[in-house]
Amino acid sequence: MGRLERWRRAAAAHPTVVDALPAAVLFAASLLPVNPPGGPARAPLTAGAVLLALVGSAALVLRRRYPLPVLAVVSVVAATALLAQQARGPLVLTVALAAYTVATRTDRRTAVAAGAASALLLGACAVVALGVGWLDPAVVVLVLWFGVAVAAGDAVRSRRAYVAVLEERARRAEQTREAEARRRVTEERLRIARELHDVVAHHIAVINVQAGVAGHVLRQQPDAAEEALGHVRSAARTVLDEMVTLLGVLRRQEEPESPTEPAPSLTRLDTLVDGFAAGQPVRWTLSGQPRPLPSAVDVAAYRIIQESLTNAHRHAPGAPVMVHLRYTAAGLTVEVRDQGAGAGSEPGTGLGLLGMRERAEAVGGAFHAGPHPDGGFVVRADLPDPQDEENA
Repeated sequence: MGRLERWRRAAAAHPTVVDALPAAVLFAASLLPVNPPGGPARAPLTAGAVLLALVGSAALVLRRRYPLPVLAVVSVVAATALLAQQARGPLVLTVALAAYTVATRTDRRTAVAAGAASALLLGACAVVALGVGWLDPAVVVLVLWFGVAVAAGDAVRSRRAYVAVLEERARRAEQTREAEARRRVTEERLRIARELHDVVAHHIAVINVQAGVAGHVLRQQPDAAEEALGHVRSAARTVLDEMVTLLGVLRRQEEPESPTEPAPSLTRLDTLVDGFAAGQPVRWTLSGQPRPLPSAVDVAAYRIIQESLTNAHRHAPGAPVMVHLRYTAAGLTVEVRDQGAGAGSEPGTGLGLLGMRERAEAVGGAFHAGPHPDGGFVVRADLPDPQDEENA
């Protein structure tokens, strides 16, 4: 197929050279001393016969650029050859090839009209030259050549049009899929922004309250004031981290109406798993020493688990799902694996994977998803814990 495709592309790039090959073959064949079947003996080759064969064959070189004029030229040449008793079979083939080209390059009505006109012209010349009637086998076969040529050309044109429609539909479907993917990514970013907004607003409120407490007890209870200021520093550090993440994610997007429910957290993981376990066996395990995570990391981990369970329920219904959380010195590793049957458990569109990857990268983490060597599909996200690294 590779070699055939290269030949096809070369032919499409040099159509004139490709058309010159059959023209040269027909010209050489028209000079051979072969009598046409059913017709009179061919007269000895003359300069006029060579000239007619040369003009009729040379016109085929331009058949793709000027299909109707070429058909007219070769029809006149073939008719002249018939009347001059220089009727050579390849000349009739040149007319049939020109009629085929007209059928592939024009609409059906034009092709039928042009083919019928050429067939009537050559049929009349054959009747005069051979002295026979219209129903003579030689005349009937001559006319049928044009019918076959036009029918074949129209079939090729219809197939090309059908293939072009399919290619256009495929192109538009691909564009629609890309637009849908971009829309989903944009929506996911907006959801991230809303959640980050809630987190930042919460910590700003904490700063405000603790600063007020510190100002109130600064003179009478210095220890309490110091503790309040520690809370202010911790909340301010978290806000700065969230704002850096927020500015890296947003791209001048307009935010729709914000939800009123609180941001999700790994503390609600039991509720999430129970909601899916009703229709699918889900088990989750924990390793390492659990600790409070930055809000953005906490929300990202929860959403990645939620989307992974949704994909497992959609693409591997009924298959067992394992959720594993592993706390390390560097942060948190989330791994969700379903035990579906091979590729059937893999998400088809990949749009949910785009959102999960966006969430992991938004907090500086890494994301991987793909078939598991032992079967099923696995999603893994390595999420850093900047606060833990700083304290370490």
